[in-house]
Amino acid sequence: MPPLPRRWPPFVGGSKKPPSSTTPPDCPSITSLDICSAGAVHVAMTLDAAYLRGSMAAILSSLQHSSCPENICFHFAVAASVAMADHDRLRRTVAASFPYLCFGVYTFDDMAVAGLISTSIRSALDRPLNYARNYLADLLPPCVRKVVYLDSDLVLVDDVAKLAATPLDSDTVLAAPEYCNANFTSYFTPTFWANPSLSLAFEGRRACYFNTGVMVIDLKKWREGDYTTKIVEWMELQKRMRIYELGSLPPFLLVFAGRIAPVDHRWNQHGLGGDNLRGLCRDLHPGPVSLLHWSGKGKPWVRLDASRPCPLDALWAPYDLLEARFAIES
Repeated sequence: MPPLPRRWPPFVGGSKKPPSSTTPPDCPSITSLDICSAGAVHVAMTLDAAYLRGSMAAILSSLQHSSCPENICFHFAVAASVAMADHDRLRRTVAASFPYLCFGVYTFDDMAVAGLISTSIRSALDRPLNYARNYLADLLPPCVRKVVYLDSDLVLVDDVAKLAATPLDSDTVLAAPEYCNANFTSYFTPTFWANPSLSLAFEGRRACYFNTGVMVIDLKKWREGDYTTKIVEWMELQKRMRIYELGSLPPFLLVFAGRIAPVDHRWNQHGLGGDNLRGLCRDLHPGPVSLLHWSGKGKPWVRLDASRPCPLDALWAPYDLLEARFAIES
């Protein structure tokens, strides 16, 4: 598959500089026009109408809990198939709510990826924009060497700079919380495990499940190792023989499981949206919490609008900047 086109320089928001009194004295000053600054904390997310409320809540929570919010630069991937008017609406919504935010908007060729996607157990997992995380090294400018990738259905209650500071040794491309108690074999089909040439992919690795909704990625090493191609090769094989069922996650596991740097579980209290079929309410995992993640079928804004919230949805509600009647129609 030919490389996806990139758009750089992107639209850059936050053209005004906030009053100096808002910046703590020990925070280096970052402006939106200096998105390549070494002092910036880079966060990548997707942006679309369906998940806009979630994205806005994630942005707000990141800023509110940051010791240096002015130094966070957001990078938003937007589907190329969406009408330009909707692109502009999404951009204006972010800029109007966060007038001093350092951010870039990048056009992601979702139609080029659509042909690589196999149907999974839930249609929401098959959205091409879910696969934008595979192409961050192509979408973001080369000066961005390290980025925190965040899904749009989460909120932070801790400083994202701490997560961004996760050390990655010379051979490690990615960091994320690992869950080695999960049944790893369930993420792949019997066809995969019955084929020795495929299952040997994990030989010599202590492969554990990790959730791709919260990751720290060394983009320089990713580019040097051409990891996008490695992921795409597994997706192409999936089109020929079904080796997994769960959307964009398994190719990441095939390439990275057992080769990532560990991150404390507090940085991804995931599964709060329930399972992929019913989306039932769940409790927090034991231990401290730095990030709440509504992965699974149930999304807090949907349940709140339906007057059927789960108890933990009350923790998301304070970050909800967009009431339902203001949401952009998809």
